[in-house]
Amino acid sequence: GSVSAKTDYVVIGADAGSKARKAESLGVTIRFLAWLDTHVMDQTLTEIEAGEKLQSFRKQVSGYLSDSFPSISGSGAHGAIVHYRATEASNAPLRPDSLYLIDSGGQYHDATTDITRTVAIGQPGKDEIFCYTHVLKAHIALDQQIFPKGTTGIQLDAITRQSMWNAGLDYAHGTGHGVGCALGVHEGPASISPRGSVSICEGMVLSNEPGYYRDGSFGIRLENLIIVVAKANDMLGFEHVTWVPFDRRLIDVSLLSEAEREWLNHYHQNVKDKIMPALTAHDYGDGDGDTVAWLTAQTAPL
Repeated sequence: GSVSAKTDYVVIGADAGSKARKAESLGVTIRFLAWLDTHVMDQTLTEIEAGEKLQSFRKQVSGYLSDSFPSISGSGAHGAIVHYRATEASNAPLRPDSLYLIDSGGQYHDATTDITRTVAIGQPGKDEIFCYTHVLKAHIALDQQIFPKGTTGIQLDAITRQSMWNAGLDYAHGTGHGVGCALGVHEGPASISPRGSVSICEGMVLSNEPGYYRDGSFGIRLENLIIVVAKANDMLGFEHVTWVPFDRRLIDVSLLSEAEREWLNHYHQNVKDKIMPALTAHDYGDGDGDTVAWLTAQTAPL
């Protein structure tokens, strides 16, 4: 029942979160996104090649056991297929002036990670920027939300979608799922979704992953892992444990409130502070100087 689930979460949850923080601190996804930005325009990359490159970075992390699920590496219209998996038959190139969605994670001895970013290949269109910015607003809304004990995933799901609904946008999947520690990357019973009837309790590790999907055109999903933490006045809130920049080319700053801009600048500063020392301390022999320059540019204030 939910009582035992809560107990398990509180015991492993706080620990799982700190371990996830450590595992991702080596900047696997950041190294991949920097590599992608540097190489995507001068060679024909495919979805499978991109996914394999990310996996090769992840395998260099000590304690790596396996990927936590098959990576979703979707270019253009394939990004609109929520659980897309590139095959030899479907494998598409990452074309200029399209969006690319990468959803991946690792199983480590002491952690399970799950992260999604959507990036522009070349020059994004106005519509893609509009939709991306609204998905980002939804992501920020959940990350910042303070709520009383006893609040369910159903309630938090609706709060997350508010700004998207007001802009005429929605997505057909839940906002977040529970995450185990070197266990299931999708772990029940807690979820932030229209079916999430379980109360969200301190110590739970969940995903924050709103999205938007235009059939035959593009898909957007932005996912961090978050831990439920105690807040003032006997309330609860979230602390994120994923540190990867959001694509500035896809953000319309004029659509963000001052508080949202502050959140983003603070988040990006934290990304730089947490990841830069790991990048400079580890020489992976793949031109990490490029990664350092890329990360510096990506985390500058808006």
